[in-house]
Amino acid sequence: MEEIMKENSSGSNGRSEQLDMSLLMDVPLQVTVELGRARMTIESLLKLNQGSVVELNQVIGEPLDILVNNKLMAHGEAVVVKDRFAIRIVDVVSPERRIENLR
Repeated sequence: MEEIMKENSSGSNGRSEQLDMSLLMDVPLQVTVELGRARMTIESLLKLNQGSVVELNQVIGEPLDILVNNKLMAHGEAVVVKDRFAIRIVDVVSPERRIENLR
């Protein structure tokens, strides 16, 4: 009798874990690629118009930050695929650091 209960409990746990993960697969996430940042005064911001150029802190060739729900998850480089921008992932943040970023 104990063996059957163990089999049932271990089997159902495995299925429920798999089921729980499948439920998470449809959760939408916001993925953002950050090209760089700039700081400016309100006066400078108000002077912006069409054709204005805002210099960013990112240096050409540096990996770009890939954020998932505003948390750093990876680094990548900008590429073009069929006339569209894309990102090639070059480094994924370690699981430990990803968990740390969630706090």
